[in-house]
Amino acid sequence: MGKEKILVVEDEGGYRSFLQEHLQEEGYSVVSAADGASALQAFTDDVFDLALVDLRLPGMDGVELLRQLKLINKETPVIMMTAYGFVQNAVQAIKSGAYDYVAKEELTPDVLNLVVGSALEQNRLRQENTRLRTEVADKYSFDNVVGKSPIMREILQKVKRIAPFSSTVLISGESGTGKEVVARLVHLQSRAQHHPFVTVNCAAIPETLLESELFGYVKGAFTGAVRTKRGLFEEANGGTLLLDEIGELPLSLQVKLLRVLQEGKIRRLGDVVEIHVEVRVIAATSRNLAVEVQAGRFREDLFYRLNIIPIAMPPLRERVEDIPLLVHFFLKKLSTEGETVDVAADAMQVLMNYSWPGNVRELQNIIERGLVLSDTSTITVDSLPAELRDANEFFRLHIPDEQLSIKQTLSQLVPRVEQELITRALKRTNNNRTRAARLLEISHRSLLYKLKEYHCA
Repeated sequence: MGKEKILVVEDEGGYRSFLQEHLQEEGYSVVSAADGASALQAFTDDVFDLALVDLRLPGMDGVELLRQLKLINKETPVIMMTAYGFVQNAVQAIKSGAYDYVAKEELTPDVLNLVVGSALEQNRLRQENTRLRTEVADKYSFDNVVGKSPIMREILQKVKRIAPFSSTVLISGESGTGKEVVARLVHLQSRAQHHPFVTVNCAAIPETLLESELFGYVKGAFTGAVRTKRGLFEEANGGTLLLDEIGELPLSLQVKLLRVLQEGKIRRLGDVVEIHVEVRVIAATSRNLAVEVQAGRFREDLFYRLNIIPIAMPPLRERVEDIPLLVHFFLKKLSTEGETVDVAADAMQVLMNYSWPGNVRELQNIIERGLVLSDTSTITVDSLPAELRDANEFFRLHIPDEQLSIKQTLSQLVPRVEQELITRALKRTNNNRTRAARLLEISHRSLLYKLKEYHCA
């Protein structure tokens, strides 16, 4: 990769030389200008990865230069440099599209490296995001969404109907069912398809950090806030924000999210100024939010505000007819170029008989494992994990021909089925008996009784 190019616009000669020489020593290609007119000419003649602009310039001031630069190339980040007495003007520049501002009195070499590095990293991410969006648009087209079952056809028809609108969408379903795939499809079929698609997993970020991630903060808002940072709502402005695992959002933030959805405005931590954002929010959850509302863990008003367009993703076990299509899709995706791999008929039957607690994501992992472990161009039963083979064997009924009594057969099968389901539920919940009882749809007390009855306690 070539040197990243920076435009430095500063009228004071000594300070301009300091900036240019330091940035060149750091490995950047630097072009400098002493006034707005020269800067505009340089910006017109060349492509820059970043511009450092003094707020007070002769003739054309920094804010007006910023506006002109954005007309030429709105994607290039611009950092405004200002003296302490003109910070309010720098805030106005932020509202006009500046990436950040920094006080000259604080612009030591280390601070300069920090703000420049951050802005360039953001620009690299934006460029990469643009490239990926082009690839993703093809990947997430309707033609590439695998599934011909009636329920999947119904979901795709719904996506086509709702995509042109800006209404919030609530996608529910078990982990691994493809909630993010559908969210991206909604975005890429909408009018905002060329704008950002930003995702945040509400369960993966500590509660103390989540608010600043969503809404951003201003310099000095808290210990460690050495610079102003935009939040994810601002990053997604004009596009779509996917709030994954929305059921994990703390109640304190649910109130603030509801306000953003109702008013279309956010406020950075430590700021007094509200910022208007136009963002389509798609929420995804593996929890039953209606149950969470009843339990007092999720706000009812927020639930109804998110649930304008509900989409329920089916577990893979409820669309078994899609499994062969998905298998061949993953084979084609994961195989090396020029390699042709198939699945033996009995192996396919095992795959279709399995309950898939991890859904489509688990199926993809199994196919990848089968490709690695298979010594031939065909994935056989022996290439599949033991738990799939055992589950397939378990649900095969071995009943003697002479035993036709339903009562007798069920008395033998029911305990086996109960033990198997309890074992799976405990495995899936890492031996959390409360959650396992919830999965089994029995009381915690009943589970303890059955564990004792089957000598599993």
